[in-house]
Amino acid sequence: EFFAVCADPTRVKILSALAMGDMCVGDLALVVGVHQTTVSHQLRLLKNLGIVKSERYGKIIFYSLVNDTVNDVMLKGVEFLGH
Repeated sequence: EFFAVCADPTRVKILSALAMGDMCVGDLALVVGVHQTTVSHQLRLLKNLGIVKSERYGKIIFYSLVNDTVNDVMLKGVEFLGH
């Protein structure tokens, strides 16, 4: 399932953005360059798979990676492709 998640370019961009820090849907949409509805849909999928988590602060929900393992795996993939 994890590698199927990484097969989608939008999800990879979202995960890369979250590797930099917690973000809300609006910020992720700007960084990734897609509509907020698309980001929300992808985040729901990633959250259901246990890859991201959310935390509400007032009316805003911030998303983050569950742990650094996701980022580590993606970095290893980039490193492999760079050789």
